[in-house]
Amino acid sequence: MEVEEIKSLIEVFERTTLTELELHRGESRLILKRESVRGSLFQPITAVLQPQPTQTAPSPTQQTAAQAKGAPIQEKRMPANGYVIEAPIVGTFFRRPAPGEEPYVEVGDRINPGDTVCLVEAMKVMNEVRTERAGIVKEIIVQDGKPVEYGQPLIVLELFEG
Repeated sequence: MEVEEIKSLIEVFERTTLTELELHRGESRLILKRESVRGSLFQPITAVLQPQPTQTAPSPTQQTAAQAKGAPIQEKRMPANGYVIEAPIVGTFFRRPAPGEEPYVEVGDRINPGDTVCLVEAMKVMNEVRTERAGIVKEIIVQDGKPVEYGQPLIVLELFEG
């Protein structure tokens, strides 16, 4: 099987409610599994990062959990038209296509729908993460080479007006 064919199968699988797909072709075998049905890969952040009216200091346990996920401990002011790109799968986050190459995006870059913004490696397969929205990169949350969880925020965009 060719890499493009596998990528296409993964994209189709992600858009379905199937929990398992097994394909045999000659000596090749491809198995795709997931534990539950996934929602959208990208979700708006308007309600996620708004400050709470009363806040208490996070406990050491809460701080450790936030640090483990790569999330900032302190909340940051997000633009009203902010948008977060989330990890579509569990894996390792990479900002560039290969070591020594330029990152896909930098803070301040303008990006368009379909642009690749990073990679998430899972089981030795590099999965391109693409944006569905046009915007300006405001923050890259995860450090290069760090593990990420499904749904974990990776990159914050400020959406284009109009």
